[in-house]
Amino acid sequence: MDRRKFLTFVGGASALATMNANQKADALEMAMEQELENANINHISKSPFCRAYGVDNNWESGPRIAGQLRHMGHEPRLPRMSAKPTLLEFFDKRIGHSSHLLQSARLAKLNGLPEKMILACLLHDISVTAYINVDHGYYGAQLVAPYVEEEISWAIKYHQSLRFIPDEDVDYPYPEAYIRYFGEDYKPEPYIFKDGEYARNHKWYMTARQICINDVYSFDPNIQVSLDDFHDIIARNWRDPEEGLGYDGSPSAHMWRTMIFPNNFL
Repeated sequence: MDRRKFLTFVGGASALATMNANQKADALEMAMEQELENANINHISKSPFCRAYGVDNNWESGPRIAGQLRHMGHEPRLPRMSAKPTLLEFFDKRIGHSSHLLQSARLAKLNGLPEKMILACLLHDISVTAYINVDHGYYGAQLVAPYVEEEISWAIKYHQSLRFIPDEDVDYPYPEAYIRYFGEDYKPEPYIFKDGEYARNHKWYMTARQICINDVYSFDPNIQVSLDDFHDIIARNWRDPEEGLGYDGSPSAHMWRTMIFPNNFL
């Protein structure tokens, strides 16, 4: 990705200077995903992603006009979700910028990884694409934890730290993009190194590391992937609740409801 495009994406050099190291890395990944999605716009169907909604509602940031009601319920600019949404429905109606996730899962599949690792790659940036960008590994893990094996959510959480930590034994160097965009003196926050060290000594280390390996090379605008290729893997490794995502009372149900109703005033 061209550095000038990246600076434009984040709002200029002055805006970049206000970000901490982890925010810069998240912004770069998001910018690369945006560029990839733009390149595939005619090939991969997607819905706009939730963080963009509401930006054209001038009253939201200004004084309320007399008689104007605050928004609650279904957001009319979005496809309406069913009464019992599934993961596939969220991919169809709420998870934008899915090209990178699909490419990552495709690469994991081509590399012969177990299905749980393929699913982890498919979901590793689900928070970036549909919920929140900052600390996306931690939020993403929390989002999916009730519906997958613990190893999958653990790997999603700790890939955020491990992406900064090279491992020559598995041919994972420090990403050149981070040096190119943030400089050689770029250092993540201390908690990233703390969690990365913990992860390196954990029994599921390689599951999280494989997300990083299959993440770095998954921004090719010439590759087209369909979610249909992973329906069987999702069916065997993901548990949709009978009540529907967002309505099952799980610890992350409120997060799924936030994606269903992203612009509710309260």
